[in-house]
Amino acid sequence: QVQLAESGGGLVQAGASLRLSCAASGRTFSRSAMGWFRQAPGKEREFVAAISWNGGSTNLADSVQGRFTITRDNTKNTVALQMNVLKPEDTAIYYCAARAVGNMMTSSRSSGYADWGQGTQVTVSS
Repeated sequence: QVQLAESGGGLVQAGASLRLSCAASGRTFSRSAMGWFRQAPGKEREFVAAISWNGGSTNLADSVQGRFTITRDNTKNTVALQMNVLKPEDTAIYYCAARAVGNMMTSSRSSGYADWGQGTQVTVSS
């Protein structure tokens, strides 16, 4: 099991940027793909972005393509989500997730992830 801790959320105006970070501890980090999901009030949790074990492959939801970037640093056991040109519809709790050890490629399904962080709130005002 891996422990995940998100940080970097906050309240910003539309058009602004935020950088979310996820720190992992507890098991081998580098052999797992990682992902970000979000959940807005009254809505299902949805996929945002994912990155393969070595960062060589990334996958972004259509709604954030061209605005968000996912990166990872295996030397620091961290994953980041750079969010630019934020919109009010990006408002949600953002969750970091880790796939099980050995699942090194990306997945857009929440069921494909074994461990989850507590989430960080992102609020974008218009």
